Amino acid sequence: MFGDMMGMMGKLKETQKKVEETKQRLDHVLVDESSSDGKLKVTITANRTIKSISIDDELLQDKEMLEDYLILTLNKAIEKATNVNETEIAAVAKEGMPDIPGLDMFK
Repeated sequence: MFGDMMGMMGKLKETQKKVEETKQRLDHVLVDESSSDGKLKVTITANRTIKSISIDDELLQDKEMLEDYLILTLNKAIEKATNVNETEIAAVAKEGMPDIPGLDMFK
């Protein structure tokens, strides 16, 4: 029993380390999103840090339109990045979870 507990604790520590490594790796995974007409392009990391924004000159003429484009495109990019982030973290966490009967956290 005690040996099993120590083994599980070791596996949890290893999993925690892998999750942290995955989080660091996701700082370098880039997600690109653009408006439907291509006038605004955004690149963010899978950890949701904005890396670049490219704005067509036409959008600079209309503040309200630019704001709308930014909101829509940034929200789409954040959603994509969140999906990548959560999928990657969940995969690492599930892989390293000890097999505890009745504990199905990642199903």
